[in-house]
Amino acid sequence: MTSTVTYSPAYTIVPTYECFNRCSYCNFRADPGKSPWMTLESANNILRELQKQNICEILILSGEVHPLSPMRQSWLQRIYDLCELALNMGFLPHTNAGPLSFEEMQKLKNINVSMGLMLEQLTPKLLKTVHKHAPSKLPKVRLQQLQWAGELQIPFTTGLLLGIGETENDWWETLEAIAEIHLRYHHIQEVILQPHSPGSQQIFDASAFDPHKLPYVIYKARQILPSDITIQIPPNLVNDSKWLLCCLEAGARDLGGIGLKDEVNPDYPHLNEQKLKAILQLAGWELVPRLPIYPQFDALLSGYLRKNANMWRSQIN
Repeated sequence: MTSTVTYSPAYTIVPTYECFNRCSYCNFRADPGKSPWMTLESANNILRELQKQNICEILILSGEVHPLSPMRQSWLQRIYDLCELALNMGFLPHTNAGPLSFEEMQKLKNINVSMGLMLEQLTPKLLKTVHKHAPSKLPKVRLQQLQWAGELQIPFTTGLLLGIGETENDWWETLEAIAEIHLRYHHIQEVILQPHSPGSQQIFDASAFDPHKLPYVIYKARQILPSDITIQIPPNLVNDSKWLLCCLEAGARDLGGIGLKDEVNPDYPHLNEQKLKAILQLAGWELVPRLPIYPQFDALLSGYLRKNANMWRSQIN
């Protein structure tokens, strides 16, 4: 019997790489003022080309402008306008732009089918190491996002970054916190288990997370998380097909957005979709596309968002 694993046909648009955080493992950020903001004209040109391809999800992934910066409002408006443009061109936007205020999340809910924010790890000791110069990585700030997303009934993705100086117990405590919030609001679609993979831009001097440990983490996560939360792993960060299959056997059921480039891990290109399908098929797995919103959350969408999601769901199914 064939088992199913899902992925989202996706393209990532970056409003800006500038970020006031300086996480020592980051391979994404640019210093504030050093990254031009994407214009709507440029985005429009990109999206027109994507209309000719089978791209469903537009991930709006942005560096963070400081909450007290005079540019914060313009930054949020640019994100909103990019989401609205993508939506009006027939795509389904999903935004991950770091911690937002309740009002900012409320605004973006109107033009996103789902949103996301990695918890990474809730242990405060990382504030003295990899997050020493990253004010928005305060555990309570990031956990607050999950709660606000629940209060606003936003279908949400979160996750853990593994191998940045935390302990095994930290994994379970972070997963338990996610489970607790989901049981209160029932809004978390998926949890990403992302192994730290060293990149060419980072200053964090640590080896990659041992991929042989990942199936164990997935197995334990599946025991901790409610069954209606899907576990996602990034296949480009598990480059041994044997261990990728072990991760699926352990309980992972989604491979995330697969597109031209992994913006967060640019040194690790995505596998070709057909090659990935072939690897999985040989082991009895069928790779099938999905939307950035899972079917059980469709009822949370406003009319226009739901209309677009229904259109895509009829095409994919």
